[in-house]
Amino acid sequence: MSGLFGYSHMTGGYAGGQAEYVRVPFSDVGPIVIPDGVDDEKVLFLSDILPTGWMAAENAQIEPGDTVAVWGCGPVGLFAVQSAFLMGAERVIAIDHFPHRLELAKKFGAQTINYEESAVYEALMVMTGGIGPDAVIDSVGLEAHGFFVDNVVDQIKASTFLGTDRTHSIRQAIIACRKGGRVSMPAVYGGFVDKFPLGAFMEKGLTLKTGQTHVQHYMPALLNAIMEGKIDTTFLISHRMDLEDAPKGYDMFKNNQNEVTKVVLKPGFN
Repeated sequence: MSGLFGYSHMTGGYAGGQAEYVRVPFSDVGPIVIPDGVDDEKVLFLSDILPTGWMAAENAQIEPGDTVAVWGCGPVGLFAVQSAFLMGAERVIAIDHFPHRLELAKKFGAQTINYEESAVYEALMVMTGGIGPDAVIDSVGLEAHGFFVDNVVDQIKASTFLGTDRTHSIRQAIIACRKGGRVSMPAVYGGFVDKFPLGAFMEKGLTLKTGQTHVQHYMPALLNAIMEGKIDTTFLISHRMDLEDAPKGYDMFKNNQNEVTKVVLKPGFN
């Protein structure tokens, strides 16, 4: 038996870390000791998004020389881009529509596609000689947006309670992936979906790996990588605010995702 804090009743219905009070059973199991002298901001994302991005790249079974396409340049997607290069990918192609986030991906050496300016599938075929990426990572999930016919249908179904998820990004990733390729899905989906390209998935002989991140499993190795300077995490922090300003920070993150990549809340921050 296990559960997740702040997720859903599917995983126990436990309050999250931003509730007023949280009971943490077996609290001697989850926490990890950070050595003295290590800046808090460098290790802050060990609690979730860094291990998630790392596991996403690991699930893609990256081999030296691979071309990897990552849908979404949010926090998890950007860590997946960084992790893919560290695991030996020769090329990483990052897909989003926020210019600033695409620029962050470029800093790690990624090529980029702005889906508002280019058709993603056609661009990927040109960039891979018509073969498709060796591995694809969906870091978007059920909140996928964009002006695509099939995604508009998803949004209509969700708004009328005829569907639960918008699955444009995973559909697009499967269609674009090369034959015999690997599909990694760190993105969150909440329920039943339709229009899933099962036929293409089977005929192309693809492999899919997904699941909740095994955070504790990855923490020690990633902590060492941070301390050795192999992984940078602080690039993601765009704003620092007082804890009392949390509502403002959430509003900024929701409504200005181009400039706001991650808000760090600090009690007493001036």
